[in-house]
Amino acid sequence: MSDGAVSDGSAAASPARGGLLGGLFDRGGSPAGDGAWLQAMLDTEAALARALERAGLAADGAGAAVTAEAVAGRFDAAELGRRAVHTGNPVPPLVRALTAAVPGWAASAVHHGATSQDILDTAAMLVARDSLDAVLADLATAAAAAAGLAAAHRDTIMIGRTLLQQAVPVTFGLVAAGWLTAIDEARQGLARIRGERLAVQFGGAAGTLAALGEAGPRVAALLADELGLARPALPWHTDRLRILELASALAGAAAVLGKIARDVTLLAQSEVAEVREGGAGGGSSAMPHKRNPIAAVVLLGCTRRVPGLLATLAAAAEQEHQRAAGAWHAEWEPLADLLRLTGSASSWAAELLAGLKVDAGRMRATLDAAGDFPMAGRFAALLTPALGPVAAHDLIAAASAEAAAGGQPLGAALKSGAAARSLAAAGITAGQIDAALDPVGYLGAAAAFTEAALAAHREHEPRLRP
Repeated sequence: MSDGAVSDGSAAASPARGGLLGGLFDRGGSPAGDGAWLQAMLDTEAALARALERAGLAADGAGAAVTAEAVAGRFDAAELGRRAVHTGNPVPPLVRALTAAVPGWAASAVHHGATSQDILDTAAMLVARDSLDAVLADLATAAAAAAGLAAAHRDTIMIGRTLLQQAVPVTFGLVAAGWLTAIDEARQGLARIRGERLAVQFGGAAGTLAALGEAGPRVAALLADELGLARPALPWHTDRLRILELASALAGAAAVLGKIARDVTLLAQSEVAEVREGGAGGGSSAMPHKRNPIAAVVLLGCTRRVPGLLATLAAAAEQEHQRAAGAWHAEWEPLADLLRLTGSASSWAAELLAGLKVDAGRMRATLDAAGDFPMAGRFAALLTPALGPVAAHDLIAAASAEAAAGGQPLGAALKSGAAARSLAAAGITAGQIDAALDPVGYLGAAAAFTEAALAAHREHEPRLRP
């Protein structure tokens, strides 16, 4: 039997869609399924009918009549998909179905002046807006949890690791502060997209709105007003920068969350055991003794798929003339997946950080077990004024080799033999050796950096809250 994770269901604390993998990758409040996209398309058509009525281009009451019928549950998404093979996208069959559903006197208000791309692109903006709201809410929770960890463990000392090897002492508070700052920066990027770059698409067949004559710009403005989206200077049918900026901001957030999850998986390894996930889940189907870091693992399962989706959207951004032949079509599923997976990752991250358990004693024990070697650089620097840089380096290198060969701490090697004689000649006492090898005195600006991250979080938080 494979080492598949089983859980008690606690990971489903926030909403998740159905299906075999829905609880893993469709987690959180980000709309991901066909129903959300279909409703967004219908919302766009209904808003257009209302805009046309406001502009005097549709009968009184037409907007309300179309809006009343524009309910996703009244349409068969699968049937629309089957019919889409005849038109290359699902909008034409949807327009036919919606037109048939509204009263005859209001039918002319359906889709008037629009083209399929107007409806789908605007629907993408609506789905993105709802998705970003959900992502930002979960990231706010994750940021608050990271801030709590940074404050609580400002002085919790641990070994720092570079290139996956033990390096010099740090604090877990500084580690959590790094997570916090990255999350907040990702939130800032997403909030900018949410507030500035989600715009209505309305250009008609080739971006001129010729079917509406001089009324085109006014209808476009009214449509933007109806939907609460930005009104661009002109249609952006083949200018895909908005899509690419959205995708890049989502990918940035996913990268931040993936880094946190990777740190947790490394710190939670059995041989390290400096942190662990909270909750009762995390078992194995084959090994009952195991406690797997499920939230971190599934979060990584989400974020590992993001770079490829971003690459596809970047490749699709080059589009021909006034309407693309295939590149636009290539965007739909990658964008939907990117929204869904980033939303899921954000939800997992909120749970992961809120429940993370930190073993400060284990962190200190790991640092102590390093046998003073992480302090070798500091001790060499302290010796340099007395011995010179070369002699100081050589003395510490020889003492380190002796200590490693004898399985003893560096301090013990420095207090015996040739090293002890050289240090005594330089006027360095055993007490000074112990003080120089104390990791608490070699944390540099860790506390100041942690407090700076917390202060920045407190300053920006009111503006970042969704």
